[in-house]
Amino acid sequence: MPIYDGAEKTTTVIIGTGLSGLAVASELRRHGVDSIIVEGLDAAGGSSSPLTSSLPRCDAGDAGSRQERNEILRHLRNYAASHHLDIRNQTFAVQLNRIASGSSDGSVHQWAIHTADGVLFADHIVLTRCGQSQLRRMLSELGMTVGQNFAAAMRAVGIYLVGVGELVAPTPKEVLRQAKVVGQAIAAKVHPDRVPSILTGSFAALPSPA
Repeated sequence: MPIYDGAEKTTTVIIGTGLSGLAVASELRRHGVDSIIVEGLDAAGGSSSPLTSSLPRCDAGDAGSRQERNEILRHLRNYAASHHLDIRNQTFAVQLNRIASGSSDGSVHQWAIHTADGVLFADHIVLTRCGQSQLRRMLSELGMTVGQNFAAAMRAVGIYLVGVGELVAPTPKEVLRQAKVVGQAIAAKVHPDRVPSILTGSFAALPSPA
């Protein structure tokens, strides 16, 4: 493993400080899993367009949905403040490096998330608000190939998706559902003795192609 001076270690780095990021960070805290939330991720290869702010919200034209979203966001921000979640609003992820570690067959991976403020080591990454096509391109640039079961391939290397769609971001309620499922899945790996075995199985944060 390369040596990074001043690197921080956490269980999970969440990329995206909006509703999706706060939702999964809150869920992880409820399960006793620590996380650091950073602002966003610039496209691999130095593209100027951030991967985590490219999708329009599905509630953009619906006043009722916007009100619901704002209420959920207010609640999550209050929870984050009262539970002292580590949210770094001015810190952007600029590069991800996958570092094989743990078992001899490489089944456990650690990630190095580079930011302007230093490097964060994490066993899990949660990506929010970006399209699947963009994620496929990012993974390709990282030297990873993804088959039909996109979400499963990402989970296998410790990447989880919340609030991710192809053309439009999911509804607030769907984001909360995804955050709960992802939080439980990560918690099952971090604290396998605390989580019912049913939660350690597969799940569909994104629908698998037919």
